Amino acid sequence: MNEPQDHGTGEGSTQRLPVVDRGTEPGETLAPDRDVPDVPEVPDASGGGRAGRFWSARRVPAGIVALLLLVLAGFFLYDVVAVRAGRDALGWRRDLARQLAERPVDDTWALVGAGVAAALGLWLLVLALTPGLRRVLPMRRTHPDVRAGLHRRAAATVLRDRAMEVSGVQSARVRMRRSKARVRALSHFRELDAVRADLDGVLDEAVRGLGLARPPAVSLRVARPGRKG
Repeated sequence: MNEPQDHGTGEGSTQRLPVVDRGTEPGETLAPDRDVPDVPEVPDASGGGRAGRFWSARRVPAGIVALLLLVLAGFFLYDVVAVRAGRDALGWRRDLARQLAERPVDDTWALVGAGVAAALGLWLLVLALTPGLRRVLPMRRTHPDVRAGLHRRAAATVLRDRAMEVSGVQSARVRMRRSKARVRALSHFRELDAVRADLDGVLDEAVRGLGLARPPAVSLRVARPGRKG
């Protein structure tokens, strides 16, 4: 029996096959081994994508109203069941029915009760028709399925930190609103006009960098710190 000869460099060694790299002719392209999915283009975040405000769940007002309605419905249901069972109606329901039948419409307590009920109803309508969450600023939508928001306090902190980077600024205070950012800075050296010009550029760039759907207008005031003592 003839044993196969080992053409390697040693016992048990394997020989690597040469790899032939075929060059491409001009105008020739190599086909990929497998299909590669196209990568979707990322929308430009510098555009002014529209984004609505975030709606609040308002769990506390809804819970309070539901609890009050549950208590009132429980009282009336208990009284109705008691009457159906052959017992007399509760005293508070008889008194309430008598007061509603005998008290005139222009009575002071009737007007007060009507005013309270109207105010409560108006408050509930306002809560139902307004989005709420005024402290969350909507950001630009770069993808239709993704929504993002920035808290006012975080946005104010970013603007304050950027203002503190300007040379000559000793302290800065920022009050952030939905449509305006009020910046008050104190400068202990340099000319106020120069500091104000630098702050205008820095704050405008910082506001654009926040990525908000509606960038707020910046109201800037620069002053000297008061004298101590």
